[in-house]
Amino acid sequence: MRIIPRIGLGVWQIPDGEIVRNAVRWALEAGYRHIDTAMIYRNEKGVGEGIKAGNVPREEMFVTTKLWISDQGYDSALKAIRASLERLQLDYVDLYLVHWPFADEEKTQEKRADTWRGMEEIQRLGLARLIGVSNYTETHLEEMRSYAKVMPTVNQVEMHPFLYQKALAEYCATNGIQIEAYSPLAHGEKLNDKTVSKIAKKYGKSNAQILTRWALEHGFVVLPKSTHKERIEENFDVLDSKLETEDMKTLDNLNENFRTCWDPY
Repeated sequence: MRIIPRIGLGVWQIPDGEIVRNAVRWALEAGYRHIDTAMIYRNEKGVGEGIKAGNVPREEMFVTTKLWISDQGYDSALKAIRASLERLQLDYVDLYLVHWPFADEEKTQEKRADTWRGMEEIQRLGLARLIGVSNYTETHLEEMRSYAKVMPTVNQVEMHPFLYQKALAEYCATNGIQIEAYSPLAHGEKLNDKTVSKIAKKYGKSNAQILTRWALEHGFVVLPKSTHKERIEENFDVLDSKLETEDMKTLDNLNENFRTCWDPY
């Protein structure tokens, strides 16, 4: 089984070209080996260029991209992964995700099943080492049991102390599905929260580092995003710290179901 690096660089909303290319290169120089993109981000080309510029052996890299809603379906999924690989200048990705559970307004479950059949074929062909989903709820995951020959390795969802989806996390843990936390910093909207600031001061860390560490302590793979070299480095500098149990409980209790992205429920 391919091991997923615990911290990855998320590149949502980073423009293609020099900006994303530099972000990826700086991340690799800082020690990241996990880069997370998607077709709909429109920056796969720049990500691929950044990976090449980073000069890290391919076998040490973990690259994720995603299948967009308009590409769902068996044949469309196979076509989409090949297009993504061409833009990334890669022979395979380490993880390919169904980006959203939504598809056609009618026959959505049928489309999800057809799409997943395509995902399983993508894995069989070696175009993706692992396959998974993103933004799936417990209901969507339970539904997969009726059509999946291979259950998803990963469910990538928005997760941070202000949106602690505990029931979903417990379901995934019970069923051997790895949670990946996107938007772990809540897009900066809660970065200056007083409770987070107090805990950060206690550990001599930044607020962003505390939020990142919270996700790691829960066993999630975490995908902070930045285009600034110093912040990219800072977000990665959390592997040597550990939060005390009481501080984890305090952060858990910040949950207010605060979403910065769309609600798949």
